[in-house]
Amino acid sequence: MDKIIVLDFGSQYSHLICRRIRESNIYCELLPYNTPIKTILDFKPKGIIFSGGPASVYEKNSPKPDEKVFGIGVPILGICYGHQVIVDHFKGRIRRVTNREYGNAVLKIKDKNNLFKDIRTSNIQCWMSHSDTAEIIPEGFDILGETDSSSSAAIGNRERKVFGLQFHPEVAHTENGTQILNNFSNVISGAKPDWNMSDFIQSSIENIKIKVGKDKVLCAVSGGIDSTTTAVLIHRAIKENLTCIFVNHGLLRENEENVVRELFNEKLGISIKYIEAQERFLQKLKGVSDPEDKRKIIGEEFARVFTEFAEEEGPFQWLAQGTLYPDVIESGVSKGPATVIKTHHNVGGLPSWLNLKVIEPLRYLYKDEVREAAKILQIPKELLSRHPFPGPGLAVRILGEINDEKIRISKAASKIVEDALSEDNMYNKVWQAYAMVGDDKAVGILGDRRIYGHIVTIRIVQSKDSMTADWVRVPHNTLEKISSKITNEIENVTWVTYAISSKPPATIEPQ
Repeated sequence: MDKIIVLDFGSQYSHLICRRIRESNIYCELLPYNTPIKTILDFKPKGIIFSGGPASVYEKNSPKPDEKVFGIGVPILGICYGHQVIVDHFKGRIRRVTNREYGNAVLKIKDKNNLFKDIRTSNIQCWMSHSDTAEIIPEGFDILGETDSSSSAAIGNRERKVFGLQFHPEVAHTENGTQILNNFSNVISGAKPDWNMSDFIQSSIENIKIKVGKDKVLCAVSGGIDSTTTAVLIHRAIKENLTCIFVNHGLLRENEENVVRELFNEKLGISIKYIEAQERFLQKLKGVSDPEDKRKIIGEEFARVFTEFAEEEGPFQWLAQGTLYPDVIESGVSKGPATVIKTHHNVGGLPSWLNLKVIEPLRYLYKDEVREAAKILQIPKELLSRHPFPGPGLAVRILGEINDEKIRISKAASKIVEDALSEDNMYNKVWQAYAMVGDDKAVGILGDRRIYGHIVTIRIVQSKDSMTADWVRVPHNTLEKISSKITNEIENVTWVTYAISSKPPATIEPQ
């Protein structure tokens, strides 16, 4: 199988490059930026991509690849910081600029061959995120594209097959970005499109059999597509050596505990152990307002519940989780020098004393890939269409201290939002929709009486893989319906607002 390797210099989008290339059925794998040349050669890559990253090449101790990578004779593409690495290596010059570029820009294509083959228009929208530029491009390189603020936004040495892009083709905001990456992977590098999700599932099942052997696995499930797909995948591999556990931490969606048990016991044929743990979780969270503290407390309490169950019902040697790569990236524990955006309870939140080994078969997949895997595994259609729900649950949708009133409001309001979207045939057209509540209050009038109630904020976003997202332009009549039902049906709510921040700069979940 042909492979493309991405060397990770710490960009939040590094694994997204792999995702885009895999969309073209070409296998792609992420490695640390400083991977030794011997390891790279062992992969026999058809091409190598340098990711972006937060550093600048002129800084002391800035990350650099093994110098020998430039001499192995395979095509190289540098993106953003990777573009700078190429310019610097081939004796060009990078400098800091006054007019930094963040967000959308127009790329004027000057050469329709190589990277821009089969792109019909001469101008495309591209996504920039940089404060450095190539002041002098290296000898032997030509300018392939430019923006108003970057005269060398795309460069290439056709003879060496080395190319650099100042923008990010991997994000959805860049027009024809997947085509650009496919041109590098398939046209320039010659990698064959011979990888697919069925192969991933089969190899995952075989790897789980080898890794786990005759050990017992405890799988934490939430009813979401990630943990459910994880459970089905592992069940295919080890059958009765898998035990699924569902923990009710008191921060679930409306009626979630019953939906999950019915799904596993009746529709998937996988037995599930239910643990009622609302009181212990909410007691631990009492008085806590900081979102990172909430996540860590929930992660540690989950680990305690799992460990206690394992000691009573075990022995178990493994804990399985439905961790996806966006969780890994945002927790700052990907293979490159990424920064922490927020801790995920199933990644950075697990304590060191957890005496179970962790297995995460979906760790390097994105949500849309998981949905594809779930279809192949014949997971019920109603689960495939459910919106993502965070592991810490309503804790990340309740701003400030968690209390019974905020839980009640968030649960009921989110149900109203989902029901309204379903009624208006919009639920399956958006990525995620929910209601959040904090400490802010506003005056309202109820039956000629003044009340001072909570402000509920609605968040509805569209995304492909959760790495970037845009707010949905919901029809006004739908928003009116949602607002009216929330203020009329939920006690102590006076105002409803709508969040219109995209990711970036915002995140999808508020905390």
